Amino acid sequence: MARVKSSVASRRRRKKILKAAKGYWGGRGNLIRSATEAVHRAWAYSYRDRRVRKREFRKLWIARINAATREQGLSYSRFMDGLKKADVELDRKTLSEMAIWDPEAFSELVALAKKQIAQ
Repeated sequence: MARVKSSVASRRRRKKILKAAKGYWGGRGNLIRSATEAVHRAWAYSYRDRRVRKREFRKLWIARINAATREQGLSYSRFMDGLKKADVELDRKTLSEMAIWDPEAFSELVALAKKQIAQ
């Protein structure tokens, strides 16, 4: 039985790696072994950082909300507690945007939260 040649598949696999490594510095963009290591590491970082991005944005939103609520004499945790007691179900991204672009509406939310905490 004749052996199966794998040259087409091998070339396709190598071309895929080198295409992904395009623009990498030095041999990492030209040499298949270095390029494979670099591309696999890049894919691992990409996978990890897609999750890290979500954490970092949440931290940013919380920092913005905290700054805006402290200007009005309330801490972030007390503010969120007051909103929860008032059955306001706005996410942190929306609250952060409101704090930046619509301070009047945000101050109404802060007043509502203060009222709920006082009860």
